[in-house]
Amino acid sequence: MGDTMSTVTAHFVTFYSPGTFVAEQTRKPIDAWNIGDAMAMARDIVERHGATPFAFVFTTRARSENDLDSKEVNRSPTYYFGMRVVTLAEIDARNDPKDAILISNMKINKWERAAETVSGWRHASPLMEGDVVLDSEGRPC
Repeated sequence: MGDTMSTVTAHFVTFYSPGTFVAEQTRKPIDAWNIGDAMAMARDIVERHGATPFAFVFTTRARSENDLDSKEVNRSPTYYFGMRVVTLAEIDARNDPKDAILISNMKINKWERAAETVSGWRHASPLMEGDVVLDSEGRPC
């Protein structure tokens, strides 16, 4: 007889909201990697100082009978919403002293584009290859 090991898998969505120094994170279970469901869940999340999510990432975790803890076995790109895409050149042209650290980080890391919030708490994140910016209906822009 063959040895059969049971593996338990679960899907999660981690939401990112503006924080003081780094983004606040809230992770919740989700039935499947569904953008519409994640966007609906985001509406109910409020972090410190009233900050609300601007992005999310799906993950799948798995654990077999012999594992003490689960391991991440799959991760989606980052999905941004309520944000606009800006280039380094556009940010630089604004000539806003508040952008100095963002500009420096983008130049040092050779990031050409960022996603920045359009309302609420100010936040900007570099757009990495594969990241997706969604419109208000959850469709890629």
